[in-house]
Amino acid sequence: MTNEDFLLQFETRRHFFQTCGLGLGKLALLSLLNEGRGVAAPAASGNPMQAKPGHFPAKAKNVIYLFMAGAPSQFELYDYKPVLQKYHNQVVPEELMKGKRFAFMDTFAKEKPKLLGTTRAFKQHGQSGAWVSELLPHIAGIADDITFLKGVSTENFNHGPAKCFANTGSTRFGRPSMGSWITYGIGSESNDLPGFVVLQSGPRGPRGGAALWSGGFLPSAYQGVPFRSGGDPILDLSRPRGISGESQQETIAAIRDLDLSQFTETGDPEIATRVASYEMAYRMQTSGPELIDFSKETKETMEMYGAEPGKASYANNCLLARRLVERGVRFVQLYHTDWDHHADIGQPLNQVTGEIDRPTAALIRDLKQRGLLEDTLVVWGGEFGRTPMGEVRDSGKAGRNHHIDAFTLWMAGGGVKPGRTIGDTDELGFSRTGDAMDVHDLHATMLHLLGLDHQKLTFRFQGRDFRLTDVAGNVLTKLFT
Repeated sequence: MTNEDFLLQFETRRHFFQTCGLGLGKLALLSLLNEGRGVAAPAASGNPMQAKPGHFPAKAKNVIYLFMAGAPSQFELYDYKPVLQKYHNQVVPEELMKGKRFAFMDTFAKEKPKLLGTTRAFKQHGQSGAWVSELLPHIAGIADDITFLKGVSTENFNHGPAKCFANTGSTRFGRPSMGSWITYGIGSESNDLPGFVVLQSGPRGPRGGAALWSGGFLPSAYQGVPFRSGGDPILDLSRPRGISGESQQETIAAIRDLDLSQFTETGDPEIATRVASYEMAYRMQTSGPELIDFSKETKETMEMYGAEPGKASYANNCLLARRLVERGVRFVQLYHTDWDHHADIGQPLNQVTGEIDRPTAALIRDLKQRGLLEDTLVVWGGEFGRTPMGEVRDSGKAGRNHHIDAFTLWMAGGGVKPGRTIGDTDELGFSRTGDAMDVHDLHATMLHLLGLDHQKLTFRFQGRDFRLTDVAGNVLTKLFT
């Protein structure tokens, strides 16, 4: 037996594929690169989050998405329907309900559903004359800075799949989220913070959890990173006691060298992600605490938001969102929960609107006065809307059921022309009457404003080119022309 034959006895299949020719990992990497994976332009360095140009000049640089998890009722906030008030408590015409499905059919089966007029007062605001209810006096004050989209539709009437669809473009969990697609396409301008940050507030997390900000089948570098609004932004970020800065730096350098050696052998993009995450965590030991230190914010700014240092709140998260985009973070997602009002659309809605009204308006005003709004696209909305019919449960109080055919959201900044309303609904708010708009159109428009063509931003997975908008989506040009 020769020495070569002897050594072959210890060669595993993994070793064989790593060393034969280019190596299986390198061949796979070359295959991906040659398939036109859809990145607008390749990164010049090994950092997967390095900023890259888009397919064409962008109108926006950053996105702050204010996601109201649970589905706010448009009838109590933005959609003034005098005819619905007129026919309050009247049975809904059968032809209106024919062929329609709702999340909780049993409540409508007990007795014929009746129309539910709102008890909230509405007024027109600003030069745009936008209708906003008394529940949102601060947002009413920025009516001329925002543009409403009315009659938006979605695909699923259950919270989990609908949230998934709103965030990933698919009702099936496992697809990349919109923040992941955006950072995959154009990276991030922040070197010391993640490119995609998630902030949460409310009594619980959103249904769907981490799948809503997952990177899916994209390299994990592009997944959202949840931050806390007090203490270390990320748990275990601080250097452990007894470990000097020099020792930590030497350890990270040694791990980096080992990872890069393996990356040279395999070409696995997850190794590049691991290297970048170690280095980012090291830099964040300085940038993280500085980010959540509100001591340099003026008293006027803190009062405008209603923010309190160290408190986990929507107000603090809105202020953090502004600080994040100031530092170049590409996509900031805020989730605020507790909008699911089936059994009572009275006091519970008063409470949650009171939590978000002032900070939301403050964020728009703050971005505008700092010159950041023109580069920052702000989106406000939930996963679907609510029915014009009431839903009476055991409490005896009226709420509203889920409705996917016509809901309302709004956008501001980032190239969007302000002070307008696009789309409309019928006199009862049941169906759209204006421009057709759905979630895929919203995603296509967001990508367009960031300089990305939604049809070209693709990633090959399991033999198919996937994209955020799947096989649909139209850019809503009325928003910016």
